[in-house]
Amino acid sequence: MAGWAGFAAAAPTIAEVFARRHAATGNLCMLGTLRPDGFPRISPMEPRIFEGELWLVGMPDTAKFADLAADPRFTLHTATVDTHVTEGDAKVWGTVEDVRDPALHGRFADALFAETGFDLRGRTFDQFLRADIVGASSVAVGGGHLDITVWREGRAETVVRKH
Repeated sequence: MAGWAGFAAAAPTIAEVFARRHAATGNLCMLGTLRPDGFPRISPMEPRIFEGELWLVGMPDTAKFADLAADPRFTLHTATVDTHVTEGDAKVWGTVEDVRDPALHGRFADALFAETGFDLRGRTFDQFLRADIVGASSVAVGGGHLDITVWREGRAETVVRKH
């Protein structure tokens, strides 16, 4: 599985669309997880790219994090509000791993505070989930066609063009 830096090196087109759309929405994405009964759950969240990794972090004790504790598979989609997708969109999927590293948590909290003013400094993180990415796709519209770029771990990006 690939961390963010490895994914971005292997799938630069998709990584660029994801990062651009992620930033354009104030970091808002939609997270897909599996409920205990097997049905899907869609939840808003603000993942962060930090130290070459994609982190799925947020309010503790929520159903989405309970889902990931029970089944680490996820999908993450950039928030799309334009039905014509003129700015593109992207999604990544894989599994999460809870990283127990207080020094890393401290660096993350310091960076988050410097960037947003949201202060988690000095707090213990209940979960700190690193995304291991196994697949991704993006959509780009232009020139009278739609390009769908797809990546699977161990393969190159491929593009399907639809007119």
